[in-house]
Amino acid sequence: MRVARTWAVALTGLRGELVEVEADITAQKPEFKIIGLGDKALGEAQRRVMNACENSDMRLPDRRVTVNLSPAGLPKQGTGFDVAIAVASLAIDGFVLPESLARTVHIGELGLDGRLRPVPGVLPAVHAAAGRGFDRFVVPRANLAEAQLVPDVEVLGAVSLAEVARWHGADIEVPDLEPVPAHARAARPGEPLDLAEVVGQPAAVEALIAAAAGGHHLLMSGPPGAGKTMLARRLPGILPALDDAAALEVASLRSLAGEPIVALDRTPPFEAPHHSASVAALVGGGSRAARPGAVARASRGVLFVDEAAEAPSGVLDALRQPLEQGRIEIHRAGFRAEFPARFQLVLATNPCPCGEFGVRGGTCTCAPSVVRRYLAKLSGPLLDRLDIDLRLQRVASSRQEDGPAVSTAEARDRVAQARDRAAARLRGTPWRLNAEVPGSWLRQGPRAVSADARRSLETALQRGAITLRGYDRILRVAWTLADLGGRDEPSSADIGHALFLKKGIAA
Repeated sequence: MRVARTWAVALTGLRGELVEVEADITAQKPEFKIIGLGDKALGEAQRRVMNACENSDMRLPDRRVTVNLSPAGLPKQGTGFDVAIAVASLAIDGFVLPESLARTVHIGELGLDGRLRPVPGVLPAVHAAAGRGFDRFVVPRANLAEAQLVPDVEVLGAVSLAEVARWHGADIEVPDLEPVPAHARAARPGEPLDLAEVVGQPAAVEALIAAAAGGHHLLMSGPPGAGKTMLARRLPGILPALDDAAALEVASLRSLAGEPIVALDRTPPFEAPHHSASVAALVGGGSRAARPGAVARASRGVLFVDEAAEAPSGVLDALRQPLEQGRIEIHRAGFRAEFPARFQLVLATNPCPCGEFGVRGGTCTCAPSVVRRYLAKLSGPLLDRLDIDLRLQRVASSRQEDGPAVSTAEARDRVAQARDRAAARLRGTPWRLNAEVPGSWLRQGPRAVSADARRSLETALQRGAITLRGYDRILRVAWTLADLGGRDEPSSADIGHALFLKKGIAA
């Protein structure tokens, strides 16, 4: 009996688990069997592997070959185990060097002609294996660029199975085959849009800068043409650039979603799912393999839901848990996947179905009950988790009449300075943004705002105009306004401004 071993990676969410691929040969009735709790796609690897080996002039032995994927109790999904299964099966007959396989991780799908096809999730898989001491990897040529984003590893971007076998010591001629290209995806936007293009909404621009500085969630309501989408799409441009860890996390999530990755993008992501998207499209999932939804893909950036009042209420309410916890868990029979969900939520809605309710010069044709029912789709618990409720009106002039417009570069500098002030104040705590600070620390901690400054807030709480959660969110926004103004603590004016941004109540 001779057993050959190599390694692959099983992904559950962003978490990668090393899988030892063992191949054994016995003198029994010829058969090729894969065991180890694989899904249907993995069960079909038998035919892909056998045909790929045959068409690469590397015929498997006519005996019983058993391939075990260990640990056997770990669920395994997808076609990314094909290459590891093939080279382990070839090694039992001495075709490749077993000692070379034993320190190499193989990731990739096989075509029947022996070419390696790209698979999703290569970046998080390589990153997970590298964290456990592996530094040699074989991936499809189309996934080479993203695998090389992990530092200090040796990566072979192979076109064919014969090329992999040659790398492991096989004396074989490598055919001249065209590499399988990565799946084409729509290009993401390049340079961020300039905030200076927004005309006639100075208060909205300042509220957007405050949201960016503190990491606050935002609701914009107003008639069509007021600039809600225009403002939302400029939010990523005024956020600070992603650091190495955040950029790697974003790239890993995009890799899991099947997007080709060639470099780390430092711009915070922007996801704008359609308002008719399902819960699964928003939070992610899948019956056989967990895929990140819009919530996870927006992590470290912005999740924008336009026409939010048109969305089914159950879909929007699915955002409540990730807003509170900063992560999303997907539970399925046999596995549980977890994705990060540290995003800024921006909702935009019209004031009524026709869009003219309360609009200067507009004529609303909606009955009062229709207006109430329309806005009631945004549930109270969801609205209570938003920090800023911004009411917009249509622009009355085509010229910028309130002084020079604020550019994206200027706004980004202000946001960075405010975040630096917050980080310095929160040094020694697990938080870095005002939106992350718990309410008890804001109300009773060493940096609690004075009772005089909080008087208007206490009055609103006693009147029932806000909840205690809303009270804490207003304090967070007030701290952000103080950081933007260069003040050591919020003043009564900051509290009043934050109260107005949250509830439209004048202090």
